[in-house]
Amino acid sequence: MNIALVHDWLTDFAGSEKVVLEILKVFPSAPVYTSIYDRKKVKEFEKIKVYTTYLQKLPLSKKFRSFLIPLMPLAFEQFDFSGYDLVISSSTSVAKGIITRPGTCHISYCNTPTRYLWEPSLDPRASDSALKRRVNHKLRIWDIAAAARVDYFLANSKNVKRRIQKYYRRDADVIYPPVDIDYYNPKKTEKKVGNFYLFVGRLIPYKRADLVVEAFNKLGRELRIIGSGSEEKKLKTQAKENIKFLGRASDKELYENLKSARAVVFPSEEDFGIVPVESMACGTPVIAYGAGGAAETVIPGISGEFFSEQTPEALIKIIKNFKPENYKFEELRRQAEKFSAEIFRKKFKKTVEEMYTDYRETMKLL
Repeated sequence: MNIALVHDWLTDFAGSEKVVLEILKVFPSAPVYTSIYDRKKVKEFEKIKVYTTYLQKLPLSKKFRSFLIPLMPLAFEQFDFSGYDLVISSSTSVAKGIITRPGTCHISYCNTPTRYLWEPSLDPRASDSALKRRVNHKLRIWDIAAAARVDYFLANSKNVKRRIQKYYRRDADVIYPPVDIDYYNPKKTEKKVGNFYLFVGRLIPYKRADLVVEAFNKLGRELRIIGSGSEEKKLKTQAKENIKFLGRASDKELYENLKSARAVVFPSEEDFGIVPVESMACGTPVIAYGAGGAAETVIPGISGEFFSEQTPEALIKIIKNFKPENYKFEELRRQAEKFSAEIFRKKFKKTVEEMYTDYRETMKLL
């Protein structure tokens, strides 16, 4: 069976790109089709056959990718998949909009319905300019048409499944994304809880680091922040001496902080959210806003606690009563293991094979 993978772009290496690599472990001979590929920044794909669109040749396309989004629908539609039996798209945006001929099954693993179109308040790329509103209106029309081309949807969480139903009127099977719990795997005897709380994430508006900084300014307790972004300068200006900015951390630095923190604070509403699972894998409980993906991964009283409003006051109330010794290392690990890469690969392979078989049977009836 000839299989191809499609991804929105390969200009950064983050969660969705890690998912593509895990899919490639299931289907190692599959090439990857994408809009733009930055070979210098995304070296993890250097041994993979990657096909790009004409956008790759435009000056500064890798640096100013977001400005090219209005051109991407046409670019993806120009790919020819006539030689493939199965195409799997991994998409947060435009990759699901490929056109396949009858006889080629298209399964889309949806990390989220396109946020900057459907939930602009949660996406840093969104703006309220008149031009942007007109462009986004046309892109929403295309996005609905693109979703209709998909034969089968997979969602990365129940939260995303609900949004696929809401915006695209399509059903989806849920397969949680893979988390490297084998790397984040300290021995219980290595576990030494420090006297600090930890925030990990990009410093952009919807991640709500501002909420955490304000809360810890009032609490006076030590907070470490791992990450960088457009709000970094402003947050550093607002933060008191008890808050330390560590910038971008290596995997080792992240691991050391995750396993030593009293708790990881996760204030944003995410599609899934890998950080809480990495924290639990390290035996560290999570204090999360109780919505989005965190509501599916964190169990109150077992692997962490929820605050019900995205306000400093709600977070402060939880932290004042928080005791890390109430959470058992074994139960935290057990919860994290539900989201392992091995489980992802097994479920993904089984589900894709079932969907492809169903597609072939349906085609016989036409």
